[in-house]
Amino acid sequence: MSTALLAISNLSPGQNLDAYVQTVSAIPMLSAEEERDLADKFYHDNDLEAARALVMSQLRFVVHLARSYSGYGLPQADLIQEGNVGLMKAVKRFNPEVGVRLVSFAVHWIKAEMHEYILRNWRIVKIATTKAQRKLFFNLRSNKKSLSWLTSEETRVIAEGLGVSEQEVTRMEGRLAASDMAFDGYADADEEESAVAPAAFLAQENNDPAELVAAEDTSADHSRRLFEALSGLDERSRDIVERRWLSEDKVTLHDLADEYEVSAERIRQIEKSALNKLKLSVAA
Repeated sequence: MSTALLAISNLSPGQNLDAYVQTVSAIPMLSAEEERDLADKFYHDNDLEAARALVMSQLRFVVHLARSYSGYGLPQADLIQEGNVGLMKAVKRFNPEVGVRLVSFAVHWIKAEMHEYILRNWRIVKIATTKAQRKLFFNLRSNKKSLSWLTSEETRVIAEGLGVSEQEVTRMEGRLAASDMAFDGYADADEEESAVAPAAFLAQENNDPAELVAAEDTSADHSRRLFEALSGLDERSRDIVERRWLSEDKVTLHDLADEYEVSAERIRQIEKSALNKLKLSVAA
C-alpha cells in the first residue's frame, strides 16, 4: 500500500479526477483481519497511521458513491471531497468490536456529507456550466415577455441576442419552467410526491456502492485465497487444475494422461484430490 499512499499524498480529486480515481483504485483493499487490526490500533491506542490506512483503503468506495449522485450535474470532484470528509468522520467513530465491516458503517456518514453538499449547491443555476449558459440563465427570464412558452421567433431573437443556439434557449427554458425540489422532498408531501423526490431515484438501489464494494472486496479476497492455495499444491497437481479449470483452452483427462504417461483415471484422482485441497483452503 505504501506506493499508492505516497502517490495519493500529493493528489486530490479537484486537481486531476481521472488520475485520482486511478490512484485510489490501485490501493489494495484490506482483508477483514487487516481492517480489524488497524481499527483496534486506532480505537484503543489512537494510532493515527492506522486511521490513515483505514481511510485510504475506502477511498474507492467514496468514488463509487459519488457516481450514484451524478444526476445533479454537480462536480464529481467536489462530491468525492465531501464524501471523504464523511469517511474520516466514520473512521473516527468506528468501533471494531461491533462486528461490522467499515464499508457498511461508513456509508451513512459519507452519504450525509454528500447530501448536505447537494442541499447547499443544487440550484438550477448550477446546471448552467459554461459562461454562455450562465449568461443565458440570468438573461432568459428578463427577455421573456410572459410566463407562456417562447414562440419560434422569440427563441430565435433571444438566441441571436445572447450568442447561443436556439436549442440551448429551448433547453434552458425547460429548466426554468421546472421547480427546484428539495432533495428529500417536502415535509407535507404525500407518499406519491415523496416517491419522485431526488433522494428516491438518484441513488440506484440496484447499484448500491456499499454492496458493490463489499462484493468487490469478497471477490478479491477469494482470488487471493485461491492463488495462495494453488501455490501450496505440488507442481503436477497445480498444472492439472490450472489447465483443466482455469485455462481458456481446457485440456482433457486423456491429453494429460498421455503427457504424464499415466492413466486417465489417475489424472482424475489427482484432480479430485487437488480440488478438495483448494476448497478447504479457500473456505478456511
